[in-house]
Amino acid sequence: MEDFLTIVWRTIFLYVLIIIVLRLMGKRELGQLSVIDLVISVMIAEVAAFAIEDPDSNLVLSVTPVLLLLFIQVTASFISLKSKKFRDLADGDPAVIIRQGVIDEQEMREQRYNIDDLLQQLREQQIGSVTEVEYAILEPSGNLSVFKKDGSPPILPLVTDGLVQNTHLALIGKDPEWLLDGLREYGFDGPDDVFFCTFENGRLHIQQKQSG
Repeated sequence: MEDFLTIVWRTIFLYVLIIIVLRLMGKRELGQLSVIDLVISVMIAEVAAFAIEDPDSNLVLSVTPVLLLLFIQVTASFISLKSKKFRDLADGDPAVIIRQGVIDEQEMREQRYNIDDLLQQLREQQIGSVTEVEYAILEPSGNLSVFKKDGSPPILPLVTDGLVQNTHLALIGKDPEWLLDGLREYGFDGPDDVFFCTFENGRLHIQQKQSG
């Protein structure tokens, strides 16, 4: 009976603790979890399961890994906020799977993304033919963003956190020199002070980095 009551109160305690921890980790949809978020969520679940299954274990020692994982996740999120390179390492970059109605077979191989998955996700977005697609972009979350030829073009960042996105420049048929000339017209010596820059409706849209 004593073990039963111990398991009950431990379960309630860990339930409340994990809810608090997940809230502190931030609000994200399940399909938008990064690799780090997913790994930490699985590890927290495993740690909690061990703590519940062994009523004789020290609860403080059982909770310590959960708090350590929370610290790791918060630290990783802070670094990710500050560093595009870290985001790319942890989450990966979006991959263009279809360009102007043509499937990029090499990109699909690199992403380990098969044709059946592609066609399923196109059908889910009521796309009847690959030829209708201007761009299909496989997001780091695994979702497929589809832009039809008769619709609005995708928003492709040309600069993020001061880093020029050469792949996106190539997609719109521009080069780095064109971008630098455009930034100079807006009073920027280069991309270092640019937080976010896109090319929409024939002109650059630029947001400057905030100090600090």
